[in-house]
Amino acid sequence: MEGGNPLSDRRTVEFDSRDAFINVIPLPPAEAALDDSGYSLHGRGANAITCSLGTLDATLGEVTRLSPTVVWVMPRGPVTHAEGPTLPVFLKGRGLTIGPLVGAFIRADAETASAPVGLQLVGVTVEQGRQILSLLADALKNGVAEPAASVLPVQDTIDQPERIRSILVAICASGNNGVLRRKGRSVRMVLERFNTATSQLEWRSEEPVTEWGEAPFDVDVIGYNSAYRMRLDGGSGDGERLYTQLPTRISRIRHRWHRRVPAPAGANVRFHHPLWRELGELQRDVVDLSFSGLCLRCKPEDLMFPGLLPPHIELQTGEGQTLTLRGEIRYVTSPRADGYMLCGLSVQPYSVDEARWVRFVSQTTSPATRTSENMEDGLWDLFTRSGFFSLAGKTSEEFEEQRLAFCSMAKRGAEIPQLFCQAVWPSERGPEATLSFMKPYRHAWMGHQVAKRPGKPPPSVQEPGQIMRDLYVRTFEHPQSDPDFRWVVAYVEALNPWIAKAHVRYAERQMETGQGLAFTRKVHMLDVYTHEQTGRAHEGIQIGLATAQELTLLADTIARTRPACYVDALDFTRERIDMRPVQARWKQFNLEREREILVARRNGVPVAATVLELGQRGTNLYCLLDMARLFPLTEEGPSTYVALVDAARRWYAARRRTSFHFLCEDEGGDYVQEAGIHGGPDPYMWIISSKLIPDFLEHISELTIGRRGAHNPR
Repeated sequence: MEGGNPLSDRRTVEFDSRDAFINVIPLPPAEAALDDSGYSLHGRGANAITCSLGTLDATLGEVTRLSPTVVWVMPRGPVTHAEGPTLPVFLKGRGLTIGPLVGAFIRADAETASAPVGLQLVGVTVEQGRQILSLLADALKNGVAEPAASVLPVQDTIDQPERIRSILVAICASGNNGVLRRKGRSVRMVLERFNTATSQLEWRSEEPVTEWGEAPFDVDVIGYNSAYRMRLDGGSGDGERLYTQLPTRISRIRHRWHRRVPAPAGANVRFHHPLWRELGELQRDVVDLSFSGLCLRCKPEDLMFPGLLPPHIELQTGEGQTLTLRGEIRYVTSPRADGYMLCGLSVQPYSVDEARWVRFVSQTTSPATRTSENMEDGLWDLFTRSGFFSLAGKTSEEFEEQRLAFCSMAKRGAEIPQLFCQAVWPSERGPEATLSFMKPYRHAWMGHQVAKRPGKPPPSVQEPGQIMRDLYVRTFEHPQSDPDFRWVVAYVEALNPWIAKAHVRYAERQMETGQGLAFTRKVHMLDVYTHEQTGRAHEGIQIGLATAQELTLLADTIARTRPACYVDALDFTRERIDMRPVQARWKQFNLEREREILVARRNGVPVAATVLELGQRGTNLYCLLDMARLFPLTEEGPSTYVALVDAARRWYAARRRTSFHFLCEDEGGDYVQEAGIHGGPDPYMWIISSKLIPDFLEHISELTIGRRGAHNPR
């Protein structure tokens, strides 16, 4: 399905304790490194590395992939299996011979000429490992090797003038660095200002630009989560300043799924090398981090290489916490001038530390925000001041009965980041703004409950749009730690122009691409009170729980009448329509989450269904999870809607609910009045793919530059 998360393919093997891990070092090679670990090689002639089997002179062919655990070879002729389980392996290249190593066939296709041959290396010594990595370092230096695990960035071109201007204005405010390149030289640049009077970009360089000659200039600059590349065809220099016109197009390079930030002072890791315990316990400083990765400052003698799988990493956060992770080495740089090299890992927390890991990374990546615990009274005051309680014609008094449940969830939610994120932007005045996310479906998180203090921001805010931008970043990045994350769902009231531009127009623009990554449409969120039964007999209509066949019929009907993203995000697929995994996940934390489907039948034939959902009290002050939907299964379906609404009233009343929402996705009809359904707001249902989150946050960054935040969607 669309919207996949890179974390979804992680390995799940866990050690029960650090002692259990220590007792199995060194790991078998197949468990210590990936089969595709190391470096891909494409050297020829003098730059080639060859492999011999059995004896030094029995050359098998050129090595195409190499690490201290695996060798892949393109053979020059037929390959004969050795009789024994292992055989001697020799590597030769750049005047160096390594071996004999001990290898075992991974695969050799004797029936296909010149088929690649894989050899698993066994029992490689530290010295042999050092020789192999030295050979690979030489190949990297000569440009004939690249990490096998590397992934090329995604690029696209932007040529709309207003979009280009918006992006570059946002970069001006962020103060991010750039690089100017010309004639083999490079110099660091900062885009300081867009002069509206002259329509010029004003750059500051680390050295005078007058010596650079005439344009064009090639410049790379960093945005929120992308690097932008542009060619500046004209410009004038004045000392360390360069003045240029806006480019006519820019290329965007998506360089990370998760945004990385500098690690807190004192953060370091401890781990053993998965292959060579004799190297001792390594303790290395953390340079930067994200939800899915760490960058370490390592030494050449650590013998790191792409594909290596450290199964037990202890992260010291710098604030007294120790978190346990498992990881995979993704890249290793060449040694720098200080003798250190950077080592990038993809990591995942062990289950016992999952919640603490998410909280630690969230706080590190968004230091201006906090979670909601210990701020319950301040948040209630914020909702009152912001006008949140008056949305949809409500009054603050109508919410008082929910206050206790809300305060309880504000505390509990902070301890369950797997399901909740209520972010708060605090100041000396108390909470300035808040925005919440929760996970009500298997693959979707819901954004909701936005409030912002009216009036001027506090003196500590340098950029007026900073508050909303920080909250959006904190909450929209939070689900990226969830390996099942595919979609964001929200119900946004687009009465405010900024909300319309930030959410609705963005989704509409994505819908125009036809990629199925976004969906938005206006719906009617109506209110139903459980005590207002119509009193009708509903003769000829039988209401009951949906059978397995009827669930399949409903899922097929929804799939035929709704977009694929709607079906997947809201758990309307055949396999997930009963939402049992989601209910079990919420129940694991002693929280209510329920879906039940009732079917209206005439003479035993299903003609319509209502999907009834319920959520824990206090998760949303407008009880967004207490939601009913109606779906026709035949043309007679709408004639049974009143009976289904009465049945829904009984269902919610049995669960101690006095009211619930009816989400009307059509234009309504006589049944709305006949069923006694009350009016309500007309929000936009809003769904975007997790793949769009980095782009959406750049969009938010552009919109919030120089503004004072937005009015509150529900």
